[in-house]
Amino acid sequence: MIVEQRTYRVRAGTVRDYLHTYEHEGGLALQRQHLGRMIGYFHTEFGPLNEIVHLWAYDDLADRDRRRAALSADPQWQAYAPKIFRFIETQESKLLKPAAFSPNY
Repeated sequence: MIVEQRTYRVRAGTVRDYLHTYEHEGGLALQRQHLGRMIGYFHTEFGPLNEIVHLWAYDDLADRDRRRAALSADPQWQAYAPKIFRFIETQESKLLKPAAFSPNY
C-alpha cells in the first residue's frame, strides 16, 4: 500500500468556499468514485494557513496511476476541475510508504 498526500495552498479566505465547492459541486463524489480509499480530508488551523490536505490510499503506484488517469479522463471531472482550480495557488503531492506496523486502510 502507498498513500498520496496532496497539499493545496488556497487563496486567503477561500478555504470555506473551496470545501463547499468540493463537497457540493461534484469533486468529492467523483474522487470517491475513481480514487477509492480516502483516508482523510483536512484544512489547517495552525501553522501554514489556507492549506487543504487530503490523503488517499492505493495498492501500489500502478493502482494510483490507473485511478488518477481514469479521473482525469472523466468528462464530469473535466467540467468540474475549473471550479476548484480557481481557488488553488500551489499544489504539492507526496507518496508515503507505510511502516510495517502502520494500520492498513
